[in-house]
Order: sequence, then structure tokens, then C-alpha cells
Amino acid sequence: MPMTITEKILARHAGIESVAPGDLVEAKVDLAFAHDFTAPIAIQVFKEIGAPKVFDRKRVALVADHFVPNKDIASAEQAKLMREFAREQQLELYYEVGEAGIGHVLLPEQGLVVPGQVIIGADSHTCAYGALGAFSTGVGSTDMAAVMATGEIWLRVPPSIRVEYAGALRPHVGGKDLILRLIGEIGVEGALYSALEFCGDTIRGLSMPHRFAMANMAVEAGAKNGIMEPDETTVAYVKGRARWEPVFLKSDAGAKYEKTISIDVNSLEPQIAFPPSPANVKPVSEAKNVTLDQVFIGSCTNGWLEDLRDAASILKGRKKAPGLRLIVIPATPSILKAAMKEGIIETFLEAGAVIGPPCCGPCLGGHMGILASGERALATTNRNFVGRMGHPKSEVFLCNPFVAAASAILGRIGSPEEL
Repeated sequence: MPMTITEKILARHAGIESVAPGDLVEAKVDLAFAHDFTAPIAIQVFKEIGAPKVFDRKRVALVADHFVPNKDIASAEQAKLMREFAREQQLELYYEVGEAGIGHVLLPEQGLVVPGQVIIGADSHTCAYGALGAFSTGVGSTDMAAVMATGEIWLRVPPSIRVEYAGALRPHVGGKDLILRLIGEIGVEGALYSALEFCGDTIRGLSMPHRFAMANMAVEAGAKNGIMEPDETTVAYVKGRARWEPVFLKSDAGAKYEKTISIDVNSLEPQIAFPPSPANVKPVSEAKNVTLDQVFIGSCTNGWLEDLRDAASILKGRKKAPGLRLIVIPATPSILKAAMKEGIIETFLEAGAVIGPPCCGPCLGGHMGILASGERALATTNRNFVGRMGHPKSEVFLCNPFVAAASAILGRIGSPEEL
């Protein structure tokens, strides 16, 4: 029976020949992931159910990335609980402050994510790993406890939605704009419990950071997972870093899709998601007179080295607008180090930015950039619901790194072309 790439991965991990949308399967998990915000509850439940050991101490990853360096006593206690559990269980994949970074960038970077895997994380943006041709999805902390104990998970096979992108991208347009364009069309529930399979000539021309940005935000359309078929770009990325043998799968000809969505990108502008939803999308040319208090460049969506390069190319030799706060947080220590070597960090500092340590920072309203009442922020993050980055009367707009940098200079939302 012809199957999509998502169905093939789940069938392989369930040990059966084929699956179809709606089937319930018990799939083996290649990697389980949690962080300092979600791991504590999972650890508590893990102990309550009497599990003596994790299923494989080489395949449970714990990353300190949300409230680090610890912002208060409560976050310090959470980090301590995770640290002690990692020590008790002798976990090989525990990442402490200084060696950690944003988990969704760190794990692929460290070669812990490879094509063909099933990866379960206690975080909604775990779907990012689908950029490598893996099935990855987020679960609650209670489910994560069961995964850590058994190495398996019950899943309902999702129907697949095929999204075909065609055409050549204009300057300053990338993966962030492609996914925002889609979410703007189908809404935050447009792919509810479905697999968003991204394909087309446009996708094949994207670098890995742009692909990760798209898969990362599949959940913003309600998807169970986002995924792309591996190609030469995927092979080049995992070569030399993969800790496990990758399995390169593709959807079969004749595989059944719930529907197919076609998007022509030839005339696509940079996209802006207006509050209070990632689906409230408009082209940058329609974002008129939106003044800003803060611009944030970073997150698991756009904190990659290529994203920092893009932003720095706009900021080079320029200054941020007076009175505006520009915050830049590289996603991992290796990205920070590379950005320093390339002079990118110096460019940001000369432009008037403040540089934060590798972590999630203000993305979730954690710290290092919380918004006050009435303030507006433009961010390269993935979510802009009410109160997402601070006060419920603040506003968050989403964009790509090029637009974020240009807007920091203009003091309002605007495009690089305006400079």
C-alpha cells in the first residue's frame, strides 16, 4: 500500500508493514527530550509510577534552555531537580548552562536527530526536527514520563496534507515567510492533528535553517508534525555529525493525502504576523506605522547562524532607532562562537544591541526581554498570543531576521528595501 513519509516512519517504528490515517500504533522512540520547564513534572510522574530507570540513558535528552541562567528561586529549583535526575539516571545527554542552548537547535546540531527517527519531546515545537525527514512531535509532561520509562508511545497516525511551494524567492524572503504565508491561509487549526508535508522546487532550494523554521511552526497551524523528504541538503547536514544511522525515506507515488495546497512564491513579500495570532498574517508592505519598543532576534525558529548573518547584513554600519531595545540571542554556544569569529556579534554591538546567552530568552515570556503594558515587540519567534512575551496588554509581531533588523533601524515595522 502506498504510504507518505510520515506513515512509513510510524510503520517502521511500530514493527508493522503499513499504516493508514486513524490507525493506533505503539511506536518505539529513538529520542526523548525535555527541558527545565517541562522535565520537572515528567520526572515527578516518572517516580510516581515507580519506574526504576529510563529506557535508555543514551536516548533521553535533558536541556536547560528556558529559564537559564536561572531568573529566580523557582526556576533554580526546577533546574536543580532536572540536574539531579540526570545524575541519578546517569544520562549521557544532559546539557547544562554553558554547553546547552535552545534544545530544538542544539539536538540537531549535536547529531542527535537523524532522518527516519521518531522523536518525542515535552515541548510543542519538537516538530522542528521534521526538517530532517524525522517524525517528531510534542507531548505533555505526563506522556513524557511514560516515554522515558518505556521508550514507546501510543500514536494515532495523522492524515497528511501536502503543501507544494513553487517559484523563486525574492530577496529577503525565506522559510519563515513560507510558513507564515501558509498559516495565514489555513489558520491555527487548518492542519489539526495532521502531518504537514512540505515539498516543491522552492523547498528543495532552502538551506537547513530555513527548513527548520518551517517545520518548527507546523504546530502553529495545529499540525501533529511537519516534515520534508530528505535530499542532498539533508545528507550534507547530517554527514559527519549523525550519532545514529539515518534512514532516508520518501513518500510513495500514489500515497493518499487529505488535501494538497499549492502556493506560488514568485511575488511573495516578507510576511508579518500581527497579534494576537500567527494566522493574522499580512505582507510587510501593509504593516504601516507600527512603531516598536523592542526587537528580538533569536529563538528555536530563527536563532541559527544563518539567521544572525542575515540580520547582521542589514545592521552593518547602521544603528538601531533611539529608544528601541534590540535583543539578540544566538541559539547555541557554537553558534555564538561562530558569530563572534565572523564579526557578527561585533556588528550587533556596534548597532546598539544587547547580546544574551544561548537560551530561549523572552520568546515565551521567560526573561531577558519581558514586555510592559502597552509595549510592542517585533520578534523572529514563532508565537504571538496575548501575553506571550509579557504583559497581556503588550503586543508581539512576528517576522524574519531581515525584517527584524531593518525594523530595529527604522523604529517601526518596515522592509530592508526602505533602507
